[in-house]
Amino acid sequence: MAQNIENVDLQFLTLDDYNELKAAMIEAYPSMPNAYWKESHIESLINKFPEGQVVIKVNDQLAGCALSIIVDYNKFGERHTYQEITGNYTFDTHTANGDILYGIDVFIKSEFRGLRLGRRLYDYRKELCEKLNLRGIAFGGRIPNYHKYALELSPKEYIEKVKRREIHDPVLNFQISNDFHPSKILKGYLEGDEASNEYAVLLKWDNIYYEEPTILATSQKKVVRLGLIQWQMRLYKNLDELMQQAEYFVDAVSDYRSDFALFPEFFNAPLMAANNHLPEAEAIRELARYTPEIVQKFSELAISYNINIITGSMPEIRDGLLYNVGHLCRRDGTIESYEKLHITPDEERVWGMQGGTKLKTFDTDCGKIGILICYDSEFPELSRILADQGMDILFIPFLTDTQNGYSRVRHCSQARAIENECYVAIAGCVGNLPKVNNMHIQFAQSMVFTPCDIPFPASGIKAEATVNTEMILIADVDIDLLRELNQFGSVRNLKDRRKDIFDLKTLNPAKGK
Repeated sequence: MAQNIENVDLQFLTLDDYNELKAAMIEAYPSMPNAYWKESHIESLINKFPEGQVVIKVNDQLAGCALSIIVDYNKFGERHTYQEITGNYTFDTHTANGDILYGIDVFIKSEFRGLRLGRRLYDYRKELCEKLNLRGIAFGGRIPNYHKYALELSPKEYIEKVKRREIHDPVLNFQISNDFHPSKILKGYLEGDEASNEYAVLLKWDNIYYEEPTILATSQKKVVRLGLIQWQMRLYKNLDELMQQAEYFVDAVSDYRSDFALFPEFFNAPLMAANNHLPEAEAIRELARYTPEIVQKFSELAISYNINIITGSMPEIRDGLLYNVGHLCRRDGTIESYEKLHITPDEERVWGMQGGTKLKTFDTDCGKIGILICYDSEFPELSRILADQGMDILFIPFLTDTQNGYSRVRHCSQARAIENECYVAIAGCVGNLPKVNNMHIQFAQSMVFTPCDIPFPASGIKAEATVNTEMILIADVDIDLLRELNQFGSVRNLKDRRKDIFDLKTLNPAKGK
C-alpha cells in the first residue's frame, strides 16, 4: 500500500464518513463484532465536540479514526469503567469546562498499519490538549493479548513483561512508545472485551504546557530574560556612591527588559575600606551594618525598574552570629532571603562566619527559582533538592580570588545545569581592592549554562562574559524547552534516577521554610 500512496489527510469526522467508519470498526475489533458505534453516537460526538473527532484518510479512503471527549476528571477519579466515563454511551459526560481529554476510541485499519498513522492521530490529540490548555490525556487501553497469559500472570505481571519487551502486546506497546505511561489497572473496564479479560490499563499523557487558571491579570513568562552584572571592585566614598553604581547596572539591564538582575557575592565589600584599620573579623561586622539599608534600596529599585533583583550576598548578624546572606527583591515589592550554607575555610578562619540552614525555592512571576551562594554550588545535593521542588533557573552569585577557585564554581555550576535539567546563571566580581584586607584580588567570567541536549547549545553555554571585565550579560532562556527535555530528552536525568536504591532528603526541612 505504501508504494501507491498519493495523499494522506487528517480531517474532522463528518456523518458522511459513517458507513466507512462502521466497516472499519467491525474489521478493527473482530473479537467484539457488535462493538461499533451507531450513527446516532457519532452524530452526538460531532455535535458536542467536533474538534475531538478526526479521521485519517489515505487516497481519500478512511484509514483510521480517533474519538475523544473532555471530562471533569475529579468526578470519575482513577477507578471508572468505559460505560461510566461515556455516560452510558451518551457522551453527556463531555464538558467544555473539563480538564482531561479522554480517548473514546482510536484504531487504524489493518491494511494501513505500518505507516505510523496511529502516531499522527495521537500527535493531533496532544496538540489539541495543549491548544485547549487541558491537564493531559487519559484513556483505558485494551490489552488484547492478555487472555493468552491470564492463567499464569496477573494483569500487573503481564504489563511489566510488556514493558520489558518480554511479551508483545501490539496495543500497549504502541501506546507506551507514544509517551503514554501506565497509571492503574482497571478491572471490568469494557464489558464484552474477552481478549483483555475485561481488564484495561489506565494510560496518561501529561501536558507539560498546562497552566492553572488564574484570576490575576498576569501570566507566567515562558521566555525569561536574565541580566547578569559582572561587578568591578573599586573604592567608594560612601554607601550612596556604591548604590549609585548599583542603580546604574539595574537601569542598564532593565533597559533590555530583563526579568532578573543578578549581583555577585559580597559586591559591597569596598565599603570595608573605611574600617581597614580594624581586624578583618571586626571590619566585616561593620560592613553588616549597611545590609538592611542596601536591601531596602534594592527593593525600591526592583519596583521602580520593574525587575526582580537578586542582591548577591552581604554579611548579616543575627543573635550575635555572622552569616553570608542574600535577598530576592521582587518587582511586586516582596522580599525573601537566602543563606550560604557551606562556609569556606577562609570565611570561617578570618571572619568567624557561620553556615546558614535555609534551603528553598522561590516563586516568582517567571516560575520557581533557586539561589546558591558560591561554594554551595560545589555540593550537588543542594541543587537536586531545589530541582525536586520545581526549580527552573538556578542563580549563583560568587566571589573567587583565583582562576582555580573560579574554575571550581564554573564547572560545578555547569554540572548542576545538566543533572537538574535547569538553567544556571553565575555572576562574579572582577578587579582588586588593595585597601581591603582579605579581598585583594578577584577573578570572574559570568555565564549562563543550559542542559546539553539538542534544543540547547552543544557546549551547554547560552552566554558568557569577557573574563575579568566589568560588563553586563543578557541572555534569554526558554522554560518550555526544559519541560520538553524532562519528557523527551535524549537522556532524562531527573526521571531516570534510581530511587529504588537511593534517596535524598533534608534532615530538618522546617528550617528551610
